[in-house]
Formats: sequence, C-alpha cells, structure tokens
Amino acid sequence: MILRRDILKAAVAGVTSTATGTATPLLGLIAPVDVAVPPEAALLYPGVHFAALSVGLKTMTPQGYDEVLERIAPAARSLARDGAEAIVLMGTSLSFYRGASYNRELTQRIRQASGRAAVTMSTAVCDGLRSVGARRVAVATAYDDEVNRRLQLFLEEEGFEVGGVRGLGVEKVEDITSVTRDGLLKFSVDVYRSVDRADALLISCGGLRTLDLLAPLEARCGVPVVSSLPHALRAGVRLLGLSGRVAGYGRLLTQA
Repeated sequence: MILRRDILKAAVAGVTSTATGTATPLLGLIAPVDVAVPPEAALLYPGVHFAALSVGLKTMTPQGYDEVLERIAPAARSLARDGAEAIVLMGTSLSFYRGASYNRELTQRIRQASGRAAVTMSTAVCDGLRSVGARRVAVATAYDDEVNRRLQLFLEEEGFEVGGVRGLGVEKVEDITSVTRDGLLKFSVDVYRSVDRADALLISCGGLRTLDLLAPLEARCGVPVVSSLPHALRAGVRLLGLSGRVAGYGRLLTQA
C-alpha cells in the first residue's frame, strides 16, 4: 500500500513542530481523496503548517469506504513521524458511515497509531453544530441516498433532529469537481428552505468547497451554517491549543 503525500513547503523547509521545541505547529491531515493540502488551510490559519496523506478513496459508497479503512492507521503513524502534533481524518462520510460508535473507534485507532490527539471530520461537524446551539438541522450533501440515510442515522445517534437530508448524488470522487459554487449555493439554500423549523444548516462532504459560502448562506437562511472542510480545520487547530477563530466566514469560525 502506498500513501500519497503532500507537505506544505514551509513545513519541510527547516521547520519542525512544537513537539520538538519550535513555535510553529504542524497539523496532520488524513485525506480520503485529494492528497493536496486544501488551500483553505493556509488561508484560515497561516500560522500553522499542514501535512496531508491520501488513503486513495475511489467512490463515496460503503464499499469504497470499506476498501480504505485499513490505510487510516498507517497514515496516522506516518504523519506523526513527520512531526504532526495532532491529526484530522478529513472524510465526513468515511467516519460516519458505520455509525457514531465506529466514528469513536476510528478516532481511538488514530490516537493509538500516532500517539497524537485526533479528531474526525464527523466529530468536528457535530461539535460545530453543538457550538452554535443546533437541535433541528437541514442537511445538504454531495452523497447518494444510501450514504444520506447513514448520515441521518449518525446525526440522530449524536442527538440531533434531522428535518431533512438531500444530496447531489455524487459517487465517483472525481465528479465532486463538477459542483460549482453557484450551484452549491442554490442547492444548499433550497435544502434549508425545504425543511420546516431548522435552526442550522449542515453541508456535509469534505470535497465541497464551502468556505466563501458560509457568510452568504447564513445571510440568506438566517441560521448558522456548519460545513465539513472549514470546520474540520477549525477542530484540528483547536487540538493544537489555538482558538480556531477567524472573522468573516460565518458564525462558528467567528466565535471563540
């Protein structure tokens, strides 16, 4: 098994982690698909360095997730060897598809394999929803109906009432790049408006680029918006002892 790797240049140009005595922390990202560190990482947290390893997910289906599960712990060990002080599993559906207890088990596997603090993207969005006081949520996703069904069960296990879930029907991971900003904005607003009395909107899938949609969506919907990629990065830097606070990108990133 080969784990594809991407470490931001600053993280390897003579910079080591605070675990070895310097001031610049390194956050490790286990990426399901794209090995590149997402540009949102450096935009939100320029004082943090990031390293990513891809486990090579091919399809956003239960079978596809099953095929990469055994690559997660080796990726965590490798990131720890690179100096990562904390690790984020950057795949929402990869961590929720077997339910809440399995999400906790995955987190523990990563901790044991790496010896580092860890969080999954699924845990990050749940913590984000709790932080904004969400109880009844509208959910917009990239997924097909089966993965959406599993997400609803997961969220209900985590104590949320799911008013409705709608997905874009993406299965092949390469197809996520065809989702446009304007299309995702309209789709997400439509999903929110289709749900009666939702007090938050969740956008689930780390492959959806949502950072610059958070504030516009909150303005249109009038409720907090929690999304996989930006709020997983927030959860990761909080493991490093930082606040994760960044102004201008919606309520959750703005609050302490």
